[in-house]
Amino acid sequence: MEQTPGQASSRPRSDDDALTDLFEHEADNGSSGTRRGAREDGKKKRRGPKILLWTLVGVLIVAVAGAGIIWWNVNQAFDGIEKIDNALPEDYEGRPEQVVTEAGSPMNILLLGSDSRVSGSTSIMTDLGSRSDTMMLVHIPADRSDVQVISIMRDSWLAIPGHGEAKINAALSFGGVPLVVQTVEGLLGLRIDHVGVVDFDGFAGITDALGGVTINNDVAFNSSHMKGKTFEAGPITLTGEEALAFVRERYAFTDGDYQRVRNQQAWVKAVLDKMLTAETLTNPGKVQEIITQFSPYVAVDSTFDLQTMLNLGLSMRDIRGSDVRSFTLPTNGTGMVGDQSVVFLDTVSIGALKEHLVTDTVSEYQPTGR
Repeated sequence: MEQTPGQASSRPRSDDDALTDLFEHEADNGSSGTRRGAREDGKKKRRGPKILLWTLVGVLIVAVAGAGIIWWNVNQAFDGIEKIDNALPEDYEGRPEQVVTEAGSPMNILLLGSDSRVSGSTSIMTDLGSRSDTMMLVHIPADRSDVQVISIMRDSWLAIPGHGEAKINAALSFGGVPLVVQTVEGLLGLRIDHVGVVDFDGFAGITDALGGVTINNDVAFNSSHMKGKTFEAGPITLTGEEALAFVRERYAFTDGDYQRVRNQQAWVKAVLDKMLTAETLTNPGKVQEIITQFSPYVAVDSTFDLQTMLNLGLSMRDIRGSDVRSFTLPTNGTGMVGDQSVVFLDTVSIGALKEHLVTDTVSEYQPTGR
């Protein structure tokens, strides 16, 4: 039935309607709210050895922003997100231009991890070591219809600007975060808009805040991180501690990092599937718990501020877990260069990916190679 001006709709309101109203109310009112120091009581000392992981930071930013749940309590937690100074390189010759389409511009977020093991540090960037442990690119198209998460193998062999050929994880030691960004921009032919680093330990808390997550485990294995723990094949529900062991494992697999990346992607999907539900998103207490667990363990570039996240969230309020796809940057397998074990990239398939990135059609790309 046609609705006349001023007449209330008779359609029953859904949880998504409530989420949209709540988010748009926050966008209209700016970032008001009480600010709170994120590391209270002298900045809580984080326990155990630290490992920085790319896998979830950008996806969680998308989950928090894109699902429409950045409201007033995010402003409270925002001070807990460490800022990375000078994360993006200054313009250099040949730097890719920003892609512009009729729908606007896509957003590309590079996520970094590190093999650093600094105990008791209160700074994520202090923890960031001289080698990037793992990394991924989160690509959000201009129309904000989906999210493409591209894992980049840490031993990928390629040219690093000014330093010849080396593993991609060496770029951090050669020139810090800006050189990593420049290297990935050259590899994929696109401009990076934002950078994030995450401390792996924080995601145990996020998993527990969600009440555990259920994944479909492809390969059964005995954990080298939890003595006596076997992860059976098939659907399994993980606690925070188990999730950490699950995504860190590589020694149990014949293909090492390849299966570890697949496990990380499975965990990302499980977290998203549970986060991007009305049950979670309409529960302010649950949202606040997740954000509180997340913020002390993530660092972002200084331009990725609250207003940017709010704007991103407003444009992505219809995104759900089923709209997120993860895949690994195609490779041709492993081999030796001198005394180094490396991963060789599939340049033909990556060339096709670059074309899709330039035309903002990554959802149509089908990866090949290994």
